[in-house]
Amino acid sequence: MPHSKTAARVALVSVLSNTTLTILKFTAALLSGSVSILSEGLHSSMDLVASIIALIAVRVSRKPPDQGHPWGHGKAENVSGVAEGLLIFVAAFLIVGEAVKKIVEPHPVDAPALGILVMAFSAVVNSVVSFVLYRTAKKTRSLALEADALHLKTDVYTSAGVAVGLVLMTLTNLPILDPVVAILVALLIFKEAWHLVAKSFGPLLDVGLDTAERQTIERVIGEFMTGGAGYHGLKARRAGHQIFVEFHLTMPGSTPLETAHALTERIEAALGQALEGTEAVIHMEPDAEVPPGDQGTETRFLPPSLAR
Repeated sequence: MPHSKTAARVALVSVLSNTTLTILKFTAALLSGSVSILSEGLHSSMDLVASIIALIAVRVSRKPPDQGHPWGHGKAENVSGVAEGLLIFVAAFLIVGEAVKKIVEPHPVDAPALGILVMAFSAVVNSVVSFVLYRTAKKTRSLALEADALHLKTDVYTSAGVAVGLVLMTLTNLPILDPVVAILVALLIFKEAWHLVAKSFGPLLDVGLDTAERQTIERVIGEFMTGGAGYHGLKARRAGHQIFVEFHLTMPGSTPLETAHALTERIEAALGQALEGTEAVIHMEPDAEVPPGDQGTETRFLPPSLAR
């Protein structure tokens, strides 16, 4: 619950900051006629929608399991990540379209100083908010907050790029620099969107964990593999901030059921401590020949130094 409240509060901060910056950028774009500032306004408007989606996803994903969702609601964050990525693609296409129009019919930008000031302010604000989002995302294992932080991090670079473009345009008196910078901004946004969709979509297909997380799970389980215990058939997947682990635990046939059950509970607790949000399903079976389909997959750890 504390992590849920923290994630929701930080997501709300992102909504408020994006609302403010979107209004400022569109105002500056209207006053200056700059397509690069307009592109940033469109970018921030998509960021605003994305931050609202992230806020909803964070709240939904933290709900406890219920009858209709016995495995919880963690994948709501993955769905939100895909939705946010698609929104960013839309923003990038809109930016390119506006930039092409300005290349065909270029015109001077009015009040470039205002645009430079707004872009600099946006870069500073998004730097701070993005840092807070990343830190909270790491603490709460929230993909939705991480996606939102990625948006704002890209916005920092694009805002700075637009500011530099306006400065160069003012110094060189070349209006075409404005739409050219806007297209460069769009290319960065395309890259961001592709990365976000790819990362968010994988868990919806129940892909396995990355190597580091898999090794952590194997290390934790291995610490309990003493006294003839072993395991095989390890599977692990992610759903938002949650991790689900399944494996078969083999023990000597003479092991009392109470002892075997106590071991599974200790393993489950250790996994949850090593990777927060981890739930484990352990199938106990007597020590016997490994099934044909699992030949070579059983793992045994017997060193007394690992005993618990």
